[in-house]
Amino acid sequence: MDFLSSKRFVSVILTALLLLNIALLGALWWQNFYTPANHPVEADKKNYTSKRSFFQKELNLTDDQSRKFNALRKDHFNGSIPVFIQIAALKKQLIRESVREKPDVEIINELSERIGRHQAILERRLAWHFHSLSLVCTPEQRDSLQKMLENVTFKARIKSRTIVRKDMNVNEKTPDSLMQSQQQ
Repeated sequence: MDFLSSKRFVSVILTALLLLNIALLGALWWQNFYTPANHPVEADKKNYTSKRSFFQKELNLTDDQSRKFNALRKDHFNGSIPVFIQIAALKKQLIRESVREKPDVEIINELSERIGRHQAILERRLAWHFHSLSLVCTPEQRDSLQKMLENVTFKARIKSRTIVRKDMNVNEKTPDSLMQSQQQ
C-alpha cells in the first residue's frame, strides 16, 4: 500500500485542514466582531472631515453661520431629491425606448426634453441655494465662497482626461449668439 493513499495519512491531513479552517474562520470572526472596551472602533480613529468643518475651515464661518449653512444645505438637498428621482425615472424610460429594435424618435425627443426641463429646475434651485448661502456670508467670505463654488462646478469629473479651463465671462446671451459660438 502506498503511504500517500493510506487511510491514516488521509485522515491526519483532513483533520489538520479542518482545524486550520476553523482557526482561520475564528480569526476572521474575531477581527470583524471583537472590539475591546478600552480601544475605540477603527472608524473613529480615521480623520474624516465633515462638510461642516470643511466650510468652517475654508470660509472661516462662525458657529452660527455654520448652523445656518447646514440648515440651508439640508433643505436644498431634501428639496432636490424628488427632482433627481423624476430624472432617474425619465432616464430609465429613455434607455428602455432607445434599446428597442425600432425606437420611437418622438418618444425619445419628448423624454429628452422632459429630462432637460427637470435639469433646468435643478440648476435654478442650485443657483438660489448658492444665493442663500452667500447671504449668510460676510463680503470677504462671499468672495471665497464664489471661488470655491467655481472650482467645484468646473472641476474635471473624468480623471483620465485633462480639461483645460479658461476664465469664462458669463453674461446674458441670446440663443442665436449661443448657436454662433458653438459653430465656431
